Amino acid sequence: MNTELVTALKGIVGDDWVITELAQMEGYLIDVTAIPVRPIPSRDVVLVKPADSGEISAILKLANEKRVPVIARGGGTGCVGAAIPTTGGILLALERLDHIVEVDKENLMVVAEAGATLEKMLKAVEAADLLFPPHPGDEGAQLGGIVACNAGGTRAVKYGVVRQYVKGLEVVVPTGEIITMGGKLLKNNTGLDLLHLMIDSEGVLGIITKVIFRLYPRFAGMATLVISFDDRHAAIKAVPRILQTGVTPLALEYVERDVIQISANYLGTMWPATKGNAHLIAIFTGSSEDDVYAQASQVIQICDSLGAVDTLLAETNQEQSEILKIRSELYSALKPRVADVLDMAVPPASIADLMDRIDEIGRKYNTRIITYGHAGDGNLHPHLPMELHQRGILKDVKKEIYEVAVAMGGTITAEHGVGKVRLGEVSMCIDAKQIELMRGLKKLFDPNGILNPGTAIP
Repeated sequence: MNTELVTALKGIVGDDWVITELAQMEGYLIDVTAIPVRPIPSRDVVLVKPADSGEISAILKLANEKRVPVIARGGGTGCVGAAIPTTGGILLALERLDHIVEVDKENLMVVAEAGATLEKMLKAVEAADLLFPPHPGDEGAQLGGIVACNAGGTRAVKYGVVRQYVKGLEVVVPTGEIITMGGKLLKNNTGLDLLHLMIDSEGVLGIITKVIFRLYPRFAGMATLVISFDDRHAAIKAVPRILQTGVTPLALEYVERDVIQISANYLGTMWPATKGNAHLIAIFTGSSEDDVYAQASQVIQICDSLGAVDTLLAETNQEQSEILKIRSELYSALKPRVADVLDMAVPPASIADLMDRIDEIGRKYNTRIITYGHAGDGNLHPHLPMELHQRGILKDVKKEIYEVAVAMGGTITAEHGVGKVRLGEVSMCIDAKQIELMRGLKKLFDPNGILNPGTAIP
């Protein structure tokens, strides 16, 4: 890395916060993207750890002057290589911006710096007896990252994705100006909505330094059902029927028995449902225990009418935690055998048909493609096995699956984002004019193209 640039960076953040030794930054050069598709990081990078938005502003002004790429780094929990620096430049870690500025109980808002982890914010919010409804998954994710990636997760069916909760942002744009968007407001109709343009921008339009999220009161009651069916289509048919009643579960997941048992074995336990091959996991919340049980009773009646063979009701916190732990560790259990994890979405009623088509593709290539996901919002996660990479046909199989999803009115990514890994497939579901407009917006915000090049926009 250029010595003059390193000296200038030390002048901005201090000598201790500029790292040039590769051995000290190895963990910052990768994320959790599956190894066979993970981009190869550049070794010509300098790691910088600013303390505040003022230092970030100075870094971006310097980078613009020198035409040096800058890649923002959060918690490294992304699955599509968005934060991996594939070109030489400045790797900007936000971990020092980790303060929870305020939990505002009067306005039901939390203000936090972008480098604070989801875990840290949740603890502060829960200590105030409040709730941040979405739960994107890995609590090591940083808040700026979950906004920049518009994180989803299991609770999206009832509460939506992170976008629904972002009310304000502080952002440093690529030319170095610090701007504030939104605030502790429930309504704001002034000018074009640049705040929502920043959400899901994957670090290509600006660096998020502070966030304001909307909060809600905590749940008064919660219960979890595991509903078992012999047939995949019967299980999926229950999903729209459940939602049509007006009952909206906190989460509504689909798994198959032999797949979820892999996770249970990984954890040294047993999946509690012993009947059926296809399972819906439904979590209910309400204003009281009676409200929760009334919702659960409605759902049980619907599923029984569609041929459910068994229903388990987990009432205690321990019982519910055990079920959710097995579900949440499924990817960890499968990861050693997986070459890539997809996350397409289709209209929810089409999930069973999509899974059937994925099974057909698996048989065509003499393999099994394990698939599970968020039944309530149509988001599935096919796990492409390592053998497809070893046989040199991973891209072919992935393309066929994407083509099927798009033909059903779906998209290639519902929550992981495009990053660097999915760039080649974006044109399958976004037309040339939209891509042209995206490139124009990128040029407007980032005239010299320094922020996270080769990410999100083909």
